[in-house]
Amino acid sequence: MVVIDGVSDRGSVTPLSSARKPNLDKLAKMGINGIMDTIKPGVRPGSDTSHLALLGYDPFKFYTGRGPIEAAGVGIELKEGDVAFRVNFGTVEGEGSVFDKVVIDRRAGRISDTDELVKAVNEIDLSNFNVEFVFKRGSGHRGALVLRGNLSDEVGDVDPKEMGKKVKRCVPLVEDDKARRTAEIVNYFIQKSHEILDNHPLNLERSKSGLPKANVLLLRGAGKVPHLPRFEDRFGMRLAVISGTALIKGVVRVLGGDVIEVEGATGGKDTNLNAKVEGALKALESYDFVLLHIKATDEYGHDGDFEGKREFIEKVDKALEPLLSLDFSEVCLILTADHSTPVNVGDHTADPVPVTIVYRDVRVDDVDEFSELKAYKGGLHRITGNDLFNIVLDLINKAKKFGA
Repeated sequence: MVVIDGVSDRGSVTPLSSARKPNLDKLAKMGINGIMDTIKPGVRPGSDTSHLALLGYDPFKFYTGRGPIEAAGVGIELKEGDVAFRVNFGTVEGEGSVFDKVVIDRRAGRISDTDELVKAVNEIDLSNFNVEFVFKRGSGHRGALVLRGNLSDEVGDVDPKEMGKKVKRCVPLVEDDKARRTAEIVNYFIQKSHEILDNHPLNLERSKSGLPKANVLLLRGAGKVPHLPRFEDRFGMRLAVISGTALIKGVVRVLGGDVIEVEGATGGKDTNLNAKVEGALKALESYDFVLLHIKATDEYGHDGDFEGKREFIEKVDKALEPLLSLDFSEVCLILTADHSTPVNVGDHTADPVPVTIVYRDVRVDDVDEFSELKAYKGGLHRITGNDLFNIVLDLINKAKKFGA
């Protein structure tokens, strides 16, 4: 399964429809096509919920919050009672406490080297609260925070999710002493980390160079350790992922799958596409289900960069050329996206995404282009993420009979 993150768009001409992509188009001609609502029509997918759906897990039943998945993705082993958050390094400006300041960049200029900042934040002392924490970097500007103690995940986000707004105070979402205590600890941690980061030598140097400081931690997606049935136990297949993105690694880890690390897989625009494709093809020798995730198309969508997104799609197409040599009597190939990220919106939307399945005996349709503007004419018509997984299980003869 190749997931080109956020690849689809809006309008009569899109980066995907206008890109030169002979390999993707050839695969579309070889297979059966359709459009897909990864969650369901009109529901804007997160990358975590959509990937759960694509892997056969109903997110309305199994999703417990983004934080625990992100934490698993960066390699934090969650324990019972831990509360995990997804973290962005961001940039704030203004006077007063961190909660008086305005977020001017939710990604701190897409900072890529945060090791020294993470090390500094890890010096914070929460012993007065009788709480421990684990903070690790993810790819780029991302990270994960785990609070360890008698805490609650029923607390709100710190991240305002929009630039030009103030940092939000963490608030309890229920009338509960544990939730109130957790919110108090989060707010203390955010203020202390801001004081450390704002004056850190790396940020002072960034400021001198005209780069935005990575001077605030924007937390969101609080959740506790999920208890999900293992992918191999449910479907009888060994699962592996190749991705430079901690969140997607985390989805696979919480399902009991393996993460295959590939040199140069950054989760960004500089990722080593050829190495990722080569690694995915090699993984097919040892695993039954391989997920290859490509992230940067989503980043270009978030940045509102039409030309950048189109050019990167063309790079992806070139890198995927080896897929044409697969033996489709033995390998079932799925090409799709987890959601749309239109450049004129700059965020995920519920617009359906294209999907192509190439495998022996599929009912090849008349679609001749891998595009959100052509895929709806295909034989799959309009399906959901869970539909896709069920269709694939049936094609590879692993579906269970319903009824006698």
